[in-house]
Amino acid sequence: MKIAIGADHGGFRLKEEIVRFLRERGHEVVDVGCSSESSVDYPDYAVPVCDMVVKGEADRGILICGTGIGMSIAANKIPGIRCALVHDVFSAKATREHNDSNVLAMGGRVIGPGLAVEIVRVWTETEFPGDERHQNRIEKVRRLETGRTGQERA
Repeated sequence: MKIAIGADHGGFRLKEEIVRFLRERGHEVVDVGCSSESSVDYPDYAVPVCDMVVKGEADRGILICGTGIGMSIAANKIPGIRCALVHDVFSAKATREHNDSNVLAMGGRVIGPGLAVEIVRVWTETEFPGDERHQNRIEKVRRLETGRTGQERA
């Protein structure tokens, strides 16, 4: 799997751990930065990761900032992105199975590397089953991106 990854200064250290783990597992990793703990702005890293996912240049993306919140907010502004902020293994599995999330956000100041690696392992190994019930919900979310919910009132 080809995975794009990006972090701001608050997620830099955890990003380095995740990149190492993914490469050890045989994934192709595109690291868009940042490259140190010097202060940077999280949207500057969320956008290139998400653009790669939307354009099909990466299968999935991972974003890390201090809490994961800023990255997930920025990512979910980009049409075609279903970014899940995850800090536990159950949610990592559920967001793939139920939401077909294509970007994972985590907080480098919230969880440690051991848990983060396990979250990434589960998230990358879990496939979306594509059953009608969950696919229908994802289609409704896609319509929200264009302002059409399918629930409009007269």
